[in-house]
Amino acid sequence: MFDLNALADSPAPGLMVVSRFRVPAEQVAEFAATSRNAIAVLAGCDGFIEALLGQSTDEPDLLTITSRWLHVGAYRRALSSYEVKVSVIPFLSLTIDESSAYEVVHHRTEHSVLDSVSGLAADAGSIGLGHAAGPVIPAVPS
Repeated sequence: MFDLNALADSPAPGLMVVSRFRVPAEQVAEFAATSRNAIAVLAGCDGFIEALLGQSTDEPDLLTITSRWLHVGAYRRALSSYEVKVSVIPFLSLTIDESSAYEVVHHRTEHSVLDSVSGLAADAGSIGLGHAAGPVIPAVPS
């Protein structure tokens, strides 16, 4: 397993991606096999740390894949690779429609503690598609 303390000297915090799925009981075995294949493809990408496949203990049709990456750039580059586009993105399109990528801002193990500052842009809540470029760009309140 990757030691997240290695991120301490990095300007970018680590990233975790939590993808949740609703899977009918009769499709769980097929889903598990498909998810293992998707995880194997992601594991071959630079910046991949680890991935976990989990099933809810309260809702048998709720499953999750949680992956960890060195930083958001590594995850974005992984998603843009040809193999991931062909074999993983169609599978990930089945996720519950919600935010899934989270920066690691605190990590604790038995022997260490790591705190990181979020790389979230100050204007993240006010700038969207179509607002970042153009003849007139509105000022961002600070």
